[in-house]
Amino acid sequence: MSDVLLSKLSTELADLDGEIGQIDQQISQLRRKKSELTQKRQAIERKIELKTNEDSDVVTDRWDRDGFPWSDEATKILKEQFHLEKFRPLQRAAINAVMSKEDAVVILSTGGGKSLCYQLPALLANGLALVVSPLISLVEDQILQLRSLGIDSSSLNANTSKEEAKRVEDAITNKDSKFRLLYVTPEKLAKSKKMMNKLEKSLSVGFLKLIAIDEVHCCSQWGHDFRTDYSFLNVLKRQFKGVPILGLTATATSNVLDDVKDMLGIQAALTFRAGFNRSNLKYKVVQKPGSEDECTEEIAKTIKRDFAGQTGIIYCLSRNDCEKVAKALKSHGIKAKHYHAYMEPVDRSGAHQGWISGKIQVIVATVAFGMGIDKPNVRFVIHHSLPKSIENYYQESGRAGRDGQPATCILYYRLADIFKQSSMVQQERTGIQNLYNMVRYAADSSTCRRVKLAEHFEEAWEPSWCQKQCDTCENGNGFVGTSSKESTDVSEAAKTTVRIIEEHLNSAKDGSGRITGNKLVELLTKKLKGSRNREFCEKLIVNLLLEGYLQEDFHYTVYSVISYVVIGSKWRVYNGKDAIKMRHVEESKSRKRKASSSVEEEDVMVLD
Repeated sequence: MSDVLLSKLSTELADLDGEIGQIDQQISQLRRKKSELTQKRQAIERKIELKTNEDSDVVTDRWDRDGFPWSDEATKILKEQFHLEKFRPLQRAAINAVMSKEDAVVILSTGGGKSLCYQLPALLANGLALVVSPLISLVEDQILQLRSLGIDSSSLNANTSKEEAKRVEDAITNKDSKFRLLYVTPEKLAKSKKMMNKLEKSLSVGFLKLIAIDEVHCCSQWGHDFRTDYSFLNVLKRQFKGVPILGLTATATSNVLDDVKDMLGIQAALTFRAGFNRSNLKYKVVQKPGSEDECTEEIAKTIKRDFAGQTGIIYCLSRNDCEKVAKALKSHGIKAKHYHAYMEPVDRSGAHQGWISGKIQVIVATVAFGMGIDKPNVRFVIHHSLPKSIENYYQESGRAGRDGQPATCILYYRLADIFKQSSMVQQERTGIQNLYNMVRYAADSSTCRRVKLAEHFEEAWEPSWCQKQCDTCENGNGFVGTSSKESTDVSEAAKTTVRIIEEHLNSAKDGSGRITGNKLVELLTKKLKGSRNREFCEKLIVNLLLEGYLQEDFHYTVYSVISYVVIGSKWRVYNGKDAIKMRHVEESKSRKRKASSSVEEEDVMVLD
């Protein structure tokens, strides 16, 4: 066979591979779209079912009441041991369920009092509650509080002393012990046969009464915080027969909830779900300044102006960001301290206690640590960068205002943060999908923030119910008919964006030229100079990514993962004639008056 013929066949083969690759991308996109539409359809069907049958209310009403044999004792323990006057919504229902040896899953927003759902039954049943929790810092908080109430509890982890471990192991196998709550990580259960053996002995003597799994959404691969060792927990129902399992989380879509029940083997578990809305929280999204110094300066001004002398949390993406932001805030005269996993335990504990006591006004923490979850008077939570999912944002922002008093949740957002997060979550099964849902929330300033949250958590919500407790409603954009929305044709700008990517790709001799999102913005701003500014270019790229005209392509280096922007599958089937339109939201006069003089207000563009 001649070299010419071989070359021709190789070219044809390469072309076929290219076409097959494009079809695979289209199939993948169609599958994702089908999955999204199926989820929406199921959500609507569930809403119809709830409206017609009111099944969930019937279940809740059956369990959320007095009249059980232990009801009087439960109320007595609540008041005398925990010093609380009454149960919060769904706490009593969860307690009655597990005391009746029913499996249950409780979905309560951060601050709803999930911990009492397993702490009080441990005292009520005079036995052991095993609590599986992934957050060591929060476990330590709870143990300190329990011990201050005279309740014997402990945790077993890498930091537990041999003496304490021996004491705990002896206590949990003694049916007459006063020990009540044992906290372990899922990793501890998965890797310690000795731990499982002690728990089996605890069951055999009749001491193990309840297994509680905190952050239960981590069991599901569809969840936003899936942890591999949670999959080990599927043995609990089989291994500890007769012991009720209680799952707790602040956030879970119906798909995640079904997956969790299936994985844990508790398909018949009762479900108690509280509404997502917390009326005392005000949600805001702010355009993040271009430089880090400008951003920290703006945050410092906001704290001094709006939250003088009030406690708050700032969440950052990395430990390096934590340290930099805390240092910058201190230079502005704000009592701030950083907090992350790589600190020495004594320093981390010191920062935590200083903040709890009020000596430190602001804790600057990584998202892995749920700082402030047990501090009721947090008046503000600021996200220095984009969270990786709506669930994460809802949980983290929900650590504000646990006392029921007004509190503010501020999210700083811009394009560059998307690529920082995407390179970290791209290996997760639904990492990019979850991140892009968060981007849709942040980028949309024409819809009530609570409407966006309600849509995600599959609940019905009317914008008027927000009571102007979010930036879009406050500015008049969140209500239908109160803001002027016009479609703008951005086809030419989109074509220019794609040409830049293609030119960059072809600039390398081997066709391997890649372009990052930040570089693309820079080049696009230069190309469109005079007609469009940088803010417009960023918003255009965001929307082209969300709609699939562009997509991210990840490449690994020795030290990191880099996100590049490439042409997406939707552009490959775009005919070049149909208009790509974006909705132009005309900002209200009140918003323009409130705009900071240091930050130019830009028109917000979202794809129609």
